[in-house]
Amino acid sequence: MQPDRIDTATLNRRGLFRIALLAGGGMALEATIPGTLLAQAPTGTGAAGAAPLKSAATAAAAPSLNAYVTIQPDGKVTIIGKNPEIGQGIKTMLPMIIADELDVDWEQVTVVQADADAGKYGVQFAGGSFATPMNWTPMRQVGAAARAMLLAAAAARWNVPVDSLTTRSGRVMHAATSRSIGYGELATAAASIAPPDLAAVKMKDPADYRIIGKPHGGVDSPRIVRGEPIFGIDTRLPGMLYAAFERAPVFNAKLKAANIEAARKKPGVKHVFPVTGLSNPAEGVVEGVAILATNWWLANQAREALAATWDEGEGGKQSSASYAAQAASLLDGTPQTEIHRGGDVEGALGKAAKKVSATYQYPFLAHAALEPQNCTALFKDGKLEFWAPTQMPSAGRDLVAKTLGIAEGDIIIHLTRIGGGFGRRLLNDYMVQAGAIAKMVPGTPVKLVWDRAQDMQHDFYRPAGWHRFEAGLDQKNKLIAFSDHFVTFLNEGKPVRAGEMGEAQFPSMVLPATLYRQSGMATNMPTGWLRAPSSNALAWVFQSFMDEIAHAAGKDLPALTLELLGEARQLEGSKSGIGGPMPGFHTGRARGVVEKVLVNADWKTKPAAGRAKGFAFYFSHLGYFAQVIEVAVTGEEVSVAKVWSVGDVGRQIINPLGADNQVKGAIIEGIGHALSGLEITLAQGRVEQENFDAYTLPRIGMTPVIEHEFLITDYAPTGLGEPALPPVLPAITNAVFAATGKRLRKLPLRLSEA
Repeated sequence: MQPDRIDTATLNRRGLFRIALLAGGGMALEATIPGTLLAQAPTGTGAAGAAPLKSAATAAAAPSLNAYVTIQPDGKVTIIGKNPEIGQGIKTMLPMIIADELDVDWEQVTVVQADADAGKYGVQFAGGSFATPMNWTPMRQVGAAARAMLLAAAAARWNVPVDSLTTRSGRVMHAATSRSIGYGELATAAASIAPPDLAAVKMKDPADYRIIGKPHGGVDSPRIVRGEPIFGIDTRLPGMLYAAFERAPVFNAKLKAANIEAARKKPGVKHVFPVTGLSNPAEGVVEGVAILATNWWLANQAREALAATWDEGEGGKQSSASYAAQAASLLDGTPQTEIHRGGDVEGALGKAAKKVSATYQYPFLAHAALEPQNCTALFKDGKLEFWAPTQMPSAGRDLVAKTLGIAEGDIIIHLTRIGGGFGRRLLNDYMVQAGAIAKMVPGTPVKLVWDRAQDMQHDFYRPAGWHRFEAGLDQKNKLIAFSDHFVTFLNEGKPVRAGEMGEAQFPSMVLPATLYRQSGMATNMPTGWLRAPSSNALAWVFQSFMDEIAHAAGKDLPALTLELLGEARQLEGSKSGIGGPMPGFHTGRARGVVEKVLVNADWKTKPAAGRAKGFAFYFSHLGYFAQVIEVAVTGEEVSVAKVWSVGDVGRQIINPLGADNQVKGAIIEGIGHALSGLEITLAQGRVEQENFDAYTLPRIGMTPVIEHEFLITDYAPTGLGEPALPPVLPAITNAVFAATGKRLRKLPLRLSEA
């Protein structure tokens, strides 16, 4: 059996697991996941220390500890959801794991969102599809250890051996005497029992799972349907003022002048003041003017009266056209650096019987979350309190402390439900803006809300990129060499955030002669992670070009892929990463999803006239996904008719309903990247798109029939937020070629540009 190389997050007895007696009876369980599991997380994530043991009164009043379970005397169970919830279902999924090992019914459980506190919870973030691999074992240990203590308490009460007892639905049972007792009646006694050695605690056999593996709706879904105010933008506090923030239309511009008095005279306006800032929004507050009013509409309307002028500097000269011209020049020149070299690529290309080459490009993309950036802050008595829809609260705390000079211990962060993140809220510029404004009006809560144009034009964008590929085939049409010259954006000689490309891009892991090189240019556009970071673009260019190679070789892409994969084997991974050592690419798992999707899609059967199928495979974020997509082409219009998807994320699908939603949502988003006309363009230093009329998200009418299947394999379970998206784009492009004979090498896909 393959070792669980990613499943390294375990709890031990020393300092990581504690119990506390609740006021009025009952027990509280506390665990801290080691902070070392995120050694290579995005900047700003700190290591977690162990939490101090809470007093009974404090535990009862504020049960907010990592994997913290409370059992009241009446048997009611509360489980804390430690990570931010952005719609990926993690607030439901992680407590499901604890509840199953605890052996209670899901109906007995109430889930409560944690505040941000790395000292109590360890790492708290939503991104990278890491919630499952980082928490699968620790969450099971927490539930199993709690169950063990309850069993010990029952054994002591009845004076029977522990192994003569069983549990079910929140009760302990003794079959020999037909006795049973509820967890609530045992909780107080259990709190006095020494915690078990978590390394040895017995966890359930998967065959005995009653919650894990069963579909469950989101714990917040009923509240969302009822319209309850649980999102960041819904925050209301007594005496709160609403803030609008005027900033330059050009990145890094400086404020020259603004009519403060004119804005101050507008209806409902209470305060207007300039905010001194930095040039880089990821490092703190950018320059601008804050307007505080009795409601947000009045504050936002008053921005017009400012008539602000800006010193745009060199930023006003940048444009999408200038980037494209620089990229073309760089592609024609000598690559600046090497990312990966394997074998003698130049020699192999020189001996090739046939060569294939192509140039691909993709644009900047915005995150376009439906909930615009917002944050509520209160500065009082030297402390700064936030109600923040952030995916990375630790980074937000670090940024606020660094920028505003407030001790980290004086920064309180309440995590709100997030109305879409997709990576945008891993960066916390909106949070530090709200904090800076609130600090100017001590004692007054301030809610900062961006309008849609600000949200679209001041994003951290998925960076654009350009690739020039060349491949060589031998006399037998076997692929013998592959090279890529990648043009990206650089900052101080290094690729900008999300503009990186690693060496493990298929086919480098299975083809000896591969060469990946890179050149870069400067940009003032802030960049950031978008769902399936880097992979959302790299899968498209690599798998689309691989289809070109297959066509030149007289094969289809699945045949070429299987030929390259060869026999099943585990390739070497990295020694460190998020969650510990990262497992390498497994050719057998890749082959499994490829072969299965070909069967499910009846690959060899051609669809009706005007339609065609395309294939793509990709490995990212520890997940293996292969997809076949059938497109319909009418004139210049391309639509997706059907998608077949097969994924391998290990041995356990924790919440099938949530997992299915994640896969289908990723597929729909990928279709949007390809066919909705999504691109961010820059002119005179300004982002041209302002709203969803110019940046059109996929609509219901674009949603095809989607058939997805999980291939269950005996490997540690991994995440699902990202890996289903990357293969979507090349599968569509390859299907368009099969239908029309036209190669589309630029995103978004437009037949008129072929």
